[in-house]
Amino acid sequence: MHVVIMGCGRVGSTLARTLEKRGHTVAIIDQSADSFRRLSPNFTGRTVTGMGFDREVLIDAGIERAEAFAAVSNGDNSNILAARVARENFGIGNVVARIYDPGRAEVYQRLGIPTVGTVKWTVDQMMRRLLPEGSEPEWRDPSGTVRLAEVHVNSQWVGRLAFDIEKATGARVAFLTRLGEGVLPRADTVIQEGDLVHVVMLERDAAKIESQLGAKPEEL
Repeated sequence: MHVVIMGCGRVGSTLARTLEKRGHTVAIIDQSADSFRRLSPNFTGRTVTGMGFDREVLIDAGIERAEAFAAVSNGDNSNILAARVARENFGIGNVVARIYDPGRAEVYQRLGIPTVGTVKWTVDQMMRRLLPEGSEPEWRDPSGTVRLAEVHVNSQWVGRLAFDIEKATGARVAFLTRLGEGVLPRADTVIQEGDLVHVVMLERDAAKIESQLGAKPEEL
């Protein structure tokens, strides 16, 4: 898929290289053309000089065909503004913003804009949200048999019981992240819009389960 990144610092350049290695097309935006020197000489994506919340700049970066947008510049305000423009003006579903101020990050998380911080952790978490399918496990047991992973669920799972996921897949819903807080599912817990679903599953079944949850649910 096509991903647009705002900010070509350490996080942005690492994220761009990682995405390209996985076979995705990437466009990266930065105010300074010199910042693009951080990219690998083998980088084949598009580089666009400008402000990442400017409509024309975003269009030049291919936002109209993008499926994901990451705002990782060094300015909290710019990142939030760009993330909102990508989501609200261009309808991008997978949007994430880097926020340095933990207090502000919590506020925006509660408004439904996923936010992350710190370089190594940021790239990992960005990958989880930009590439819902096949995300990296959050934990794996020493034998490599069982994994805990945040799994993308199709929007049509919203309104269903968390237990329905278990019945459909045989996996276990370990917890949900809702408005930035962890929630342990009960028998009557319903999946809400914006929930992040963390599932414990057998390693060998991971691809199948991610595929099931990425599609609309069958009648149970």
